[in-house]
Amino acid sequence: MRRNLEYIAMGIVVGSVFGFLAGLLFAPSSGYKTRQRLANEALRAADVARSIAEQAEHAAEVLGGRVEHYLGRDEEVAWRKVREIREGVDRYTQAQA
Repeated sequence: MRRNLEYIAMGIVVGSVFGFLAGLLFAPSSGYKTRQRLANEALRAADVARSIAEQAEHAAEVLGGRVEHYLGRDEEVAWRKVREIREGVDRYTQAQA
């Protein structure tokens, strides 16, 4: 799951960069305007990448917490069953004595 989020984030960033470059090539302006637009787009792309990274990190934390919760619950159930089996064996051996 985390690997898929990383691929999605990389795809969005790479797609943004290529889209930005294509926009520059097909809509040329003066040097000053192009540099200003380039700087603005770079800031916007950085903000988008930062937002995606934060969302992916949050999703990974939530998913990790859920996995931990369910694994802990399964472990608790398993130990409860072990205790029940031990108690059953103890009762059986006491009844046989």
